[in-house]
Amino acid sequence: MAVGKEEVEEIVKARTDKREYRRIVLPNSLEVLLISDPDTDKCAASMDVSVGAFSDPDGLEGLAHFLEHMLFYASEKYPLEDSYSKYIAEHGGRTNAYTSSEHTNYHFDINVDAFEEALDRFAQFFIKPLMSADATMREIKAVDSENQKNLLSDGWRMNQLQKHLSVADHPYHKFSTGNWDTLEVRPKAKGLDTRSELITFYEEYYSANVMHLVIYGKENLDKIQGLVEDKFKVIRNIDRNCLRFAGEPCTSEHLQILVRAVPIKEGHALRVAWPITPEIHHYKEGPCRYLSHLIGHEGEGSLYYILKTLGWATGLSAGEGDSTFDFSFFRVDIDLTDAGHEHMQDIVGLLFKYISLLQQSGICKWIFDELSAVCETKFHYQDKIQPISYVVSISANMQKYPPKDWLVRSSLPSNFSTDIIQMVLNKLSPNNVRIFWESKKFEGQTNMVEPWYGTAYSIEKITGPMIQEWIESSPNENLHLPAPNVFIPTDLSLKNDHEKAKYPVLLRKSPYSTLWHKPDTMFFTPKAYVKIVFTCPHASDSPEAEVLTNIFTQLLMDYLNEFAYYAQVAGLNYGISHTDSGFQVILAGYNHKLRILLETVVEKIASFEVKADRFSVIKEMVTKEYQNFKFRQPYEQAMYYCSLILQDHTWPWMEELDVLPHLKVEDLAKFVPMMLSRAFLECYTAGNLERNEAESMIQHIEDVLFKGSNPICQPLFPSQHLTNRVVKLEKGKSYFYPVEGLNPSDENSALIHYIQVHRDDFMLNVKLHLFALIAKQPAFHQLRSVEQLGYITALLQRHETNSNDLSLNFMPHVGIFFSQLPSHSFLMQE
Repeated sequence: MAVGKEEVEEIVKARTDKREYRRIVLPNSLEVLLISDPDTDKCAASMDVSVGAFSDPDGLEGLAHFLEHMLFYASEKYPLEDSYSKYIAEHGGRTNAYTSSEHTNYHFDINVDAFEEALDRFAQFFIKPLMSADATMREIKAVDSENQKNLLSDGWRMNQLQKHLSVADHPYHKFSTGNWDTLEVRPKAKGLDTRSELITFYEEYYSANVMHLVIYGKENLDKIQGLVEDKFKVIRNIDRNCLRFAGEPCTSEHLQILVRAVPIKEGHALRVAWPITPEIHHYKEGPCRYLSHLIGHEGEGSLYYILKTLGWATGLSAGEGDSTFDFSFFRVDIDLTDAGHEHMQDIVGLLFKYISLLQQSGICKWIFDELSAVCETKFHYQDKIQPISYVVSISANMQKYPPKDWLVRSSLPSNFSTDIIQMVLNKLSPNNVRIFWESKKFEGQTNMVEPWYGTAYSIEKITGPMIQEWIESSPNENLHLPAPNVFIPTDLSLKNDHEKAKYPVLLRKSPYSTLWHKPDTMFFTPKAYVKIVFTCPHASDSPEAEVLTNIFTQLLMDYLNEFAYYAQVAGLNYGISHTDSGFQVILAGYNHKLRILLETVVEKIASFEVKADRFSVIKEMVTKEYQNFKFRQPYEQAMYYCSLILQDHTWPWMEELDVLPHLKVEDLAKFVPMMLSRAFLECYTAGNLERNEAESMIQHIEDVLFKGSNPICQPLFPSQHLTNRVVKLEKGKSYFYPVEGLNPSDENSALIHYIQVHRDDFMLNVKLHLFALIAKQPAFHQLRSVEQLGYITALLQRHETNSNDLSLNFMPHVGIFFSQLPSHSFLMQE
């Protein structure tokens, strides 16, 4: 029997949440949250173990991560290798796990009727796993392959550099992934057996009292509880103390530093960080949420707005990062333009000017109250996410929060405290700042190398007076606090749409557009979704047209940003992006003020003008995106080439890159009217919208774009309503297409075995999908676990416009598979 049911305050849940919750503690001190959802078609479980990479023994970096891999193999009760993953895959589920600094999380989902046996197999991870010598050696290679995949990733490299520049004996300093050297070569040189160390680590740290389990089932809570008690009660409890890692990772030696680092990709970035008190200690007051809302704001008068206006930045984010219970950092990350790179000191000066503005303005209750209201609406009307994602998000935080806040966590700041917000704000000073400045322009100007990823860098000490000079010499711009947010919804009522359509209904069709509509019959939230796909034949009829369309959509987003950012803060999101046949506009969020935003977007399209200064910035940004294609993972490049060869009207990225330097403002100014001159709109609306509202929206768009004495758009000719086509491969022939790797520094390779099966047909598609579901796990096991061909292995179903095919993708390390090829290759056959 469990020690008890929910014995604390009732677990706070969203007003719209119909699921039932119960907290229990098993006799072995395993704390469990049970969730009953009668409407679910998938069950899920997540076990969070409060031990991670911070606990790796010295000289065995990556051991916690390696253990995470090993527990998937087999157990005493289920000794057949990989039978757990096989069972999950055969019953419509998926499995995964991750290792962080202080946690290791294991999780799966599965069809409802197979949940009980899946739970029994899952529980064996924590009861009696088998870690055979053979599997140990093979999985060390898999961990090494995973690390190889990350070696040329700027995200991994810069994260490790920040950790490297910290106190050497603090666990934050460690390398957490592991590789062949740390898990095989070095231990063997010291006379250590990695498998023995693995078992010792498991026995020392894996204890029921430091585990937290979340179970998501379809049955009632009593039945789920009985299942949990039966499966998990025998996990041993050694009363392991909850691990704490006291002490700051950064001393004065690691503060007031300017680090210049050389990235892999083109582009420049500035990452500014300060050590702070972790927000987890004040999550009801939300000091980091308040400060990140203001420092990361993008409306008029914000830091980003000024940097963007000056042509110095293309992106900015702010907030807490690398946080534990004992230490944390507040970070501001800024993506710089070439001009911005030349004004680093001014940008840092403006950042500290904005922080000074916050000091002078005082902590504003109206801003906190507005933010609190947005957070409350977001929590109570949150979308229902997949069970597997839900259980992971809860289990990973159960140790940090009291049970009543397991679902809320830090999402509902409600206690306004000027003192606590001021305390964190005071930490954002020149006296304890860390500045990381990334650019390929620093090549040849550095004198140090980070040992795990080989990142070249140099360090310069900076002082308070130096930064004060930067502040005083930075431009005098009109920095100010944001205005009250007019996009916060006040009408959250549900529409009385009596049409209970099970499928989208074609509401209207004209020479200009079609409108499909699906009223909300399932979720009952005050939200809507609008998607408008512009089919413009001139948008993709050449490499130049493709690039110009891309710049057009990014300029639209750029022009709308300071206005539409308020909508995003209030929970109304939008996006404009180019497609194979034109571009699309998507709006999603609270429906109350959605039409205001939609009409603004349409007006920007109709009145589009090219601003020379913004064209220059966006062109530079797009150029770097194309230049960075060669740094993509080899398997991503291989899949791109597969599509390039097979799909009609696709252009090689090199051709698109070649036209970019020659494009001028006048080219885009001439192109956009021509692109819009022939258009057809495919419109889809869904959610808390009545049919007359949907029709009125689309009628308004038609009136703006297609009507009047001098219309912007004309309808398409019948012959222009064409779908993209796919090359049909000749039966009985095989095709081999080798491509040399674009990045000589990347030692990884990729192979795609493409099998074209049939033309687009509903029943055949269903059969192919079923085959892919059945075959994907055996393929993964054979290619990755047994043959060790690579870390990324997948059997995927691909669906093109007029054909269906099956792709077998994996990324072996060069020298293990097809090593005679320079790099990426793939094979296609019918």
